[in-house]
Amino acid sequence: MGNTVKTALLLGALTGLLMLIGGLIGGRGGVYIAFIFALILNFGSYWFSDKIVLKMYKAQEVSETAAPDLYNIVRNLALKAALPMPRIYIIPEETANAFATGRNKEHAVVAVTEGIMRILNKEELEGVIAHELSHIKNGDMLISSIAATIAGAIGMLATMAQWAAIFGGGRSDDDDHGGIIGLIAMAIFAPLAATVIQMAISRSREYMADASGARITKNPYGLAAALEKLTKASQIIPMNANPSTAHLFIVNPLTGKSLMNLFSTHPPLEERIARLRSMKPY
Repeated sequence: MGNTVKTALLLGALTGLLMLIGGLIGGRGGVYIAFIFALILNFGSYWFSDKIVLKMYKAQEVSETAAPDLYNIVRNLALKAALPMPRIYIIPEETANAFATGRNKEHAVVAVTEGIMRILNKEELEGVIAHELSHIKNGDMLISSIAATIAGAIGMLATMAQWAAIFGGGRSDDDDHGGIIGLIAMAIFAPLAATVIQMAISRSREYMADASGARITKNPYGLAAALEKLTKASQIIPMNANPSTAHLFIVNPLTGKSLMNLFSTHPPLEERIARLRSMKPY
């Protein structure tokens, strides 16, 4: 199944779950209120995401004069990808990682750590930058925001369901909606299911960025080699990252912290590397 189709189906599943829990509580009103509230919160996050995350990691914008090699790599690959030149930031971290952010193609940012620039050669760094530019080209920031909005609304409705169950709200026990038992079950399992679906969307977009990044450089092996190095580097020097931003990075900065794959924002690195190595150079 193509990653675009898979993303659409997963977003549809999130929407269906939202409608289900809303109907169980007793009507459309709660769904609309929760969705609008979540939309406002996540719209603010989406609009200011670049400023928030860059400040969080103390990233500094660099000019062509300050980082000519990195600047040239980004500029050349942005031209190949038919993208406006993004702003470039360097994160003062020895751990090796990178991410892209920004609300759209015209306000995009590519950020790399000092560590990743030290351990990767030019071909490998090009693979990483192309991957991040692919996130920008594929509109992954917007898709992540949509998924977060729906998942956030589900979480709010689950809280409403808990209170409804406590105070005897919802449908009666003998109707088709399951009444109090249904409310309790939905309050427990709906947020869990929403999180699993949201993480699956993130993993699907990572696979897509790997593939489209390889098409930009016409060399899947550069990114594969980079991911191999990053796998080891992230274990040697882990990053003190905020879990809410983990999905942004090219490799999960929380690697080694006993997160289950089901709840991981990234696919297994071994699988990503295998897929890239199975591709033929363009």
